[in-house]
Parts: sequence; C-alpha cells; structure tokens
Amino acid sequence: MVNKNSGEDDRAFSFLWINEREKKPRKQGKTEIRGSYHNLLTKTQLRDLLEVTASYVDTYKYSGGAMRLMPRSVVKETNDICHSHDVEVSTGGNFEFVITRGTKAIDQFLGECKDIGIDIIEISTGFVKLSTEDQIRLTKKVISMGLKAKPEVNIGGTGFSSAAELEAAGVLNLDPSRAIELAKRQLDAGADMIMMESEGITEEMPSRNHWRTDVITRFASEIGLEKMMFEASDPAVFAWYITNFGPDVNLFVDHTQILTLESFRAGVSGHRDMWGRIFTYKC
Repeated sequence: MVNKNSGEDDRAFSFLWINEREKKPRKQGKTEIRGSYHNLLTKTQLRDLLEVTASYVDTYKYSGGAMRLMPRSVVKETNDICHSHDVEVSTGGNFEFVITRGTKAIDQFLGECKDIGIDIIEISTGFVKLSTEDQIRLTKKVISMGLKAKPEVNIGGTGFSSAAELEAAGVLNLDPSRAIELAKRQLDAGADMIMMESEGITEEMPSRNHWRTDVITRFASEIGLEKMMFEASDPAVFAWYITNFGPDVNLFVDHTQILTLESFRAGVSGHRDMWGRIFTYKC
C-alpha cells in the first residue's frame, strides 16, 4: 500500500494509513486465487472481481481439472481477462491427470497451455507416484516450453484425504525431510516456486492443536518464504501464516476470500490475536 501522504492512492478513505504492499510483479506477498471449482466464477464475475481486487491478485488458478470441462474459447477468454489485469494463470493440479495419459499427452498439454495463455504449470504428485528424477525431468520439460514450473510438495495428503486416513497413514507425525530435499532439487532445476499442499499440514487435521506448524517452519527456514506458496483457504489458517510470518507470505485462497486476506495483510482487520500487530516497513 502507498503512504497516505504520497498522493498515489486512489482508493476510498486514502487518508487512513494502511500497510504498504509491494507492487506487481512482486516477489513476496503473492496471492493466488482459486477459480471455478467449489464456486462458479463466470467471465463477467471475474471481470467485476478483478476490477476491485486486481492489485491484490497475482495468480488465477484452475482447480480440480475444471478447465477440461469448459469450452476452449471460455478458457482462452478467462486467461485474457487475467492478463489484462496483470494476473498470471496456473493450471492447478490438473497436470497430475495429464501425467496418467502418457508422454504424448504431456507434450500436447504444454503446447495447448502456451496457445491459450496459461503461464504456470503446477506439478502435483499427490495421487500419482513418481520418482524424484521423473519429477525433476517434468520440471525441466515445463521450463523448456517457456512456461513457469510450480511443483507441489506434500507430506502425505492427496487433496481428498480425511483426518482418519491421514492418521492411519502416519502422516500426522511424518518427517518432512524428504519433501524439503525434493523442493530444493526442484528449485535447483529452475522451478519458479514451490506450492505446499495443506492436507496433513493444516487441513483435515483432528484439531488446530495438530497443525504441523513444525513442518511449515522448517520449509520457511530451509527453502525461504519468497520461494514458497502455502495453501490456506481458511481464514483461521491464513491468519496464522500472517501472524507468524508477516503480511508478505505467499498464500493460496479461494476467490471469495481475497478481501478478507488483504484486510489482514493491510492491518485494517483481523482476528483478536492479530489486531493491531501486523505492520510493514518499506524503505
């Protein structure tokens, strides 16, 4: 956010100081939003949404393979709308489905992504089992096509795991060392950023007391916040991230939560334990 005295803030009530935010394209404090999946987001709704929130949104993400269910023209126009607001577009986890269709399908998929204006390929492997070397090869393949690679890491959750399933699989106490090492290798291979799956971390856990904050802290320490994006589509979760790592942590939320998240980042709202505590210092 700009300083209240700078004369650059065209938003309402600009005389009220709020936390400064790095302008796009920014390196930290990125917000990725989920497109149509749990809730439909039409082209008209997207235009209206970005008219209000574009300065806060860095990436639009297709989820659950939804783009395979839409007319190609709608996907292309959706991507164009995002780009007109300086918002990048990500495939979401759909690449995992593509992997099961073979090498030729992967090549065709990446080519189609370039043709219709998708910028980022999220390389998810929660359901499929690939060797580390195969995952690295996929990252390099994506980059060779002129696209950004965003590998996803998890410690056992698949995106549809229940708390009981995670507990039965021993995920609640799983050592994250292997996932951290994979993330490091992916970044060395040229990955743009690492996405952390929330299952087994903050989602589908028996209670808040079971959140794997130790895993989050290790990733933040060993990988660095600038290279991590955390799934946090629950206000209690993204409040925790901002309280513990500050407003410049990269977060993925649902498109219905943009202003809630940004109000926490800006310091204009928040839960009781964060009210009046969130500040930025920009030189």
